[in-house]
Amino acid sequence: MAMEGYRGFLALLVSALLVGFLSMIFTLIWVLHYREGLGWDGTALEFNWHPVLVVTGFVFILGIAIIVYRLPWTWKCSKLLMKSIHAGLNTVAAILAIISLVAVFDFHNAKKIPNMYSLHSWVGLTAVILYILQLLLGFFVFLLPWAPLSLRALLMPIHVYSGLFIFGTVIATVLMGLTEKLIFALKSPAYSSLPPEGVFTNTLGLLILVFGALIFWIVTRPQWKRPKEPNSVLFQPNGGAPEGVESSVAMNFGNVDKSDSELNNEAAARKRNITLDEAGQRSTM
Repeated sequence: MAMEGYRGFLALLVSALLVGFLSMIFTLIWVLHYREGLGWDGTALEFNWHPVLVVTGFVFILGIAIIVYRLPWTWKCSKLLMKSIHAGLNTVAAILAIISLVAVFDFHNAKKIPNMYSLHSWVGLTAVILYILQLLLGFFVFLLPWAPLSLRALLMPIHVYSGLFIFGTVIATVLMGLTEKLIFALKSPAYSSLPPEGVFTNTLGLLILVFGALIFWIVTRPQWKRPKEPNSVLFQPNGGAPEGVESSVAMNFGNVDKSDSELNNEAAARKRNITLDEAGQRSTM
């Protein structure tokens, strides 16, 4: 099945991938050139893993996981395969996000810095918790064939909305974190004087914002949605109706109702004809 507006989709997809890769490269340049590198020793070098892992996993990989169903080259793949890829990408993003939190807490504890006092930390931890809950919900309800179709239909709008909400929250949290880090780290020259590191990191923030905007645009276009599979039948082990059957059952009920109505009309017409014939016979007698 051909995608409507394929060229526009391809242009936006390439742009999103390009901006996403630039965001990761800019993050690496920032921590390696301006922030002295990476390490795992309780120093600032360990903290530097936090932005690298967040931008790589919680921004780029999460963004790709959101739009993976929109890729027209995957429409011939089975829905189960695409669910597995979607779940796998989200799992990798969650693992990287958790490791990034460990790096921050290790650094704070080693330097006797208080934890969880800033708005950035509050919103960030909330996003991670919601994301893990979202991942578990998707795994047990949508990936495993246990949940009834009625439950899936009920939770699907919530699953879609919460995924986009978490992604938007992550983008906002990253921008808050970049600003917070620059304010704390840049003293001489101060952040307000627009030093090279400040300009470079501000540019990184703009790239992340553009990447998020591109992902949101791609995933909200109805003409780029993965088409339904009319011939797919997924039998539920709990006795629920298989996918694709409910609509056909409804259509059959509609046909039955229609045929019953037609039969009733025909019976009424025959009854009127018989009555007229009897009346005509009486008049001739």
